[in-house]
Amino acid sequence: MPEFLSKRVQKVKPSATLAVTAKANELKSQGIQIVSMGSGEPDFDTPINIQKAAIEAIHNGQTRYTAVDGTPALKQAIIDKFKRQNNLDYTDTQVMASSGGKQVFYNLCQAVLDNGDEVIIPSPYWVSYPDMVLLADATPIVVETGLEQDFKITPKQLEQSITDKTKLFIINSPSNPTGAVYSKDELQALADVLINYPKVLIITDDIYEHIRWGNDDFINIVMAEPKLKDRTIILNGVSKGYAMTGWRIGYGAGPEAIIKAMKKIQGQSTSNPCSIAQAAALEALNGDQSIIDTMVSAFEERHEYIVNALNAIDGVECPRSQGAFYSFPRVEGLIKRLGLKDDIEFSTYCLEKLNIALVPGSAFGASGYVRLSFATSMDNIKQAVEKLASI
Repeated sequence: MPEFLSKRVQKVKPSATLAVTAKANELKSQGIQIVSMGSGEPDFDTPINIQKAAIEAIHNGQTRYTAVDGTPALKQAIIDKFKRQNNLDYTDTQVMASSGGKQVFYNLCQAVLDNGDEVIIPSPYWVSYPDMVLLADATPIVVETGLEQDFKITPKQLEQSITDKTKLFIINSPSNPTGAVYSKDELQALADVLINYPKVLIITDDIYEHIRWGNDDFINIVMAEPKLKDRTIILNGVSKGYAMTGWRIGYGAGPEAIIKAMKKIQGQSTSNPCSIAQAAALEALNGDQSIIDTMVSAFEERHEYIVNALNAIDGVECPRSQGAFYSFPRVEGLIKRLGLKDDIEFSTYCLEKLNIALVPGSAFGASGYVRLSFATSMDNIKQAVEKLASI
């Protein structure tokens, strides 16, 4: 019944990562053993102290509506987090909690974008960026990067992409899907371009802030260049760093007027995030942080294995990442060897013939690549690599 559907909804695609997970689960329900490398969530359980905080919240009757933008206690924890970990100062009117980081971005798009506005999105990108821009009737301007430039947009590319219609620039570091991390110098070089365009807003997606390895401290574009703070929105959340994907708590910080507008959107859509999940997020931000080191150590070990193992396969070129929990290899050699058309057909082949669930790079705006999540057991990773090596 497409005649009843809005033009808006017909412009967007279903989430490719969710679709792969759903297909893998369908096959598993049929008794087929699937090695799942598609899902972007830690395989660790939510820490006990966070679980207990949620249970206590239930017992204490914290089961009613909260303020649309989050409880005062959670908002204060968010403010304290930014000060403690990022040396950034925000007030309670400059932060808000949402039902996941995805809603933070959706709220922003609905709050600031109009028909005719352009949004610069470096590719490879998180699958939902372009479609949420389209849902706001704006135009995604995809800027292709590639393995040769470490999947990072250059200042020259950014400058050439800005027009009088540009409203928003998106940067994601550490990156989903590539694991690429911008250095302070690289962020400063991008900031030097943006300073010359005061009407361009910026959103920095920091959801993988804690999932990094190497000696460098985390830095985002506002920390690199404080002059951009008054037109930058920071997106973050507890999903990845605290193994809380299902709890659905994200948060944002930025200029008061924009946060107020985002709150208005949220108030007329989902309203407040789950009250119990907010209590759990409060404990995550204020409580014991050791879970982060435990997970990062495991992810780094898995990263070292999968990169070396994939690069040993003829037809695969896998760059090293610096964060998140994804490998994003170029598999054009394998695609050619199998006589397949593209990475979409290759991903279908992997699922149906090899029983490996992974996500085609085209879903992230990068054909010829695939994304493998190593937020899974080492046994699964080894099985997946062995199956790919058998092609």
